[in-house]
Amino acid sequence: MTLKQFIASLSFPNPPKDASVPLQALWQDAKGNWHAAHELVGALEESNAYWVHAYLHRKEGDASNAHYWYERAGKKMPEHSLPREWEEIVAVLL
Repeated sequence: MTLKQFIASLSFPNPPKDASVPLQALWQDAKGNWHAAHELVGALEESNAYWVHAYLHRKEGDASNAHYWYERAGKKMPEHSLPREWEEIVAVLL
């Protein structure tokens, strides 16, 4: 699946069946379901989930919590826009 196809899947009621849980969380976030996205990645113990978790807290405006999750993911908090980061994470996870 490409980034373009993943974005197109946002027109459907459910995420792509082959999407990983972190990708499902980003899909939910893009659909306006921040809490569902947070629940999906909250219980996972892996760096990709930590990265999505960090992004979600950055989006929420909780910088200190976001920093914690970026550190766990081995990433630095980006200075660019949230939409750009969303696309970057999706592209890597695909």
